[in-house]
Amino acid sequence: MKRVILVQRNDPRSDESVNSSKLSELWELAESAGYQVVDVVTQAKNPIRKYQVGRGKIEEIAVMVQELGCEKIIFNNQLSTTQIYNISETCKCEVIDRFQLILEIFATRATTRRAKLQVELAKLKYELPKARAIVSLLKNEERPGFMGLGGYENSYEQDVKNRIGRIQKELVSARKDSESLRTFRHDHGFSLVALAGYTNAGKSTLFNTLVSESVPVENMLFTTLLPITRSLSIHGRRVLFTDTVGFIEGLPHWLVDAFRSTLDEIFLADLILLVVDASEPPETIRQKLATSHNTLWEQIEGVSIVTVLNKTDLITEEELKERIALVGYLTPNPVAISGKNGTGLTALMDEIYQHLPKWKRDSISLPMSEEGLSVVSWLFDEAVVHKIDYSDQIMVDFEARDEIISKVKAFRKELLQSHDCESI
Repeated sequence: MKRVILVQRNDPRSDESVNSSKLSELWELAESAGYQVVDVVTQAKNPIRKYQVGRGKIEEIAVMVQELGCEKIIFNNQLSTTQIYNISETCKCEVIDRFQLILEIFATRATTRRAKLQVELAKLKYELPKARAIVSLLKNEERPGFMGLGGYENSYEQDVKNRIGRIQKELVSARKDSESLRTFRHDHGFSLVALAGYTNAGKSTLFNTLVSESVPVENMLFTTLLPITRSLSIHGRRVLFTDTVGFIEGLPHWLVDAFRSTLDEIFLADLILLVVDASEPPETIRQKLATSHNTLWEQIEGVSIVTVLNKTDLITEEELKERIALVGYLTPNPVAISGKNGTGLTALMDEIYQHLPKWKRDSISLPMSEEGLSVVSWLFDEAVVHKIDYSDQIMVDFEARDEIISKVKAFRKELLQSHDCESI
């Protein structure tokens, strides 16, 4: 396990609790990537162009690297290519920033071709603005590191652009396949529900509880990278639940764009379950909810959101009420549950049902015949049958989407015409 030092430069005017929360999240990210954090360095200062932090602080870190046997320094602040080069020259070890750390985690969790392409695309989009500086510095001396800069030549920037274009074309094709699959699912009566929220909010635990699945659950960030979909029936409605990648504060647009085909599972759902860790302090909940809403807001086009206040088994009823009172404006349609022990799941199912795309209620009479009974059997598969009476005719009171109502009426017409022909 590689030993690392974490570094965070704080704005002198920033809030100390916010700074502490950011540093804690960086620590979690480092552990998720498999690192052992051996020390933390902070400095309240405006950014220094050459090093991000002061020269004296960098020299202090260089001594710590030698004394603690560290192999890497991880900055919470975004670093320029020149800053990475200067710091690594002084400290004689690899240097990365928070975004590169996230890409490392994604790279280790990517198991399918689509996921690997998305990680590569994000990496290249991160590199592109820095391409010329990378080439210039590498002509002096190659630097080690995850970004894998390798050999260099004058066409490096164009090579990056060409590779980005090729990956984007392949991902567009994958996105079209996903859209076709979503259309197919809708046509077959499924409603699509996505579990979204800040990373490590307990989405996978809730998913496992809802669908009796065994998606890996660990106390680390970004356990789920690729969407996982399973079916469930809620009050007769067939629902497909999808567990998705978690959000995180400050994701740059290039990273969101790279994972667009994955995030579409959220953006194009019929209903979003926004999962929140209710056991965290109110200010942390507020910040994570704000991040989640900012990620969703411009993409979901009026899709309903049910806020799932998870992990209530870790707090008291009074603490839960306090949190809801403080962050209620960010929690549309709140439901308090525990994904771990199943508390509140019945209320959650009822809330989900209320926000599924509306079906129409109708009734129809069918001939008491083998064909009529066959239509009834089909309705039990494709609709919600509220009441059925068998007499001279079969009277069915049911709820279904428009396509099913149209089809059953067409079936009835065909059956009646067939019956009239037989009478003649």
